[in-house]
Amino acid sequence: MPDALNNVHQEYWRPPSPPARVPEPSSALRGQLTCQHCGAEFVVGSRFCHVCGSEREPLVGYSAASRWAQILDFTRIREGLGLSVGSLIAFFIGSGCVIAAIATGFMFTAATVLDWQAVQIWRLEWLLAAAAAFLAGVLLKKTDAH
Repeated sequence: MPDALNNVHQEYWRPPSPPARVPEPSSALRGQLTCQHCGAEFVVGSRFCHVCGSEREPLVGYSAASRWAQILDFTRIREGLGLSVGSLIAFFIGSGCVIAAIATGFMFTAATVLDWQAVQIWRLEWLLAAAAAFLAGVLLKKTDAH
């Protein structure tokens, strides 16, 4: 057993290899590790800053689909416009009817006067439906009683 360490030229308190250097984080990564509001470092795995309480930007799993889901969030739209649920639904239906009235002119071509009249009647029907939906939206809007 004593001859097992004959060729060792290293002292016992030094590591066998030099320590690996840890690269400095890039400025983009450093921005994700520190709070944008107060500059404090985030606790590992935390979602909020422990100093000021602001929300941390997500590191992974943030895709275009989640961005669209955030933009089309029904509650945020409703609160942003200050409408009730029924009023917002009527607004969407009315907007869809206006788009359908515009699209009717592009989708159907008129070869005769009779065809042209039919297209105009379809447009008129879509616009009447839009007016009814917008009127319903106005009637369903809740007002604060002071």
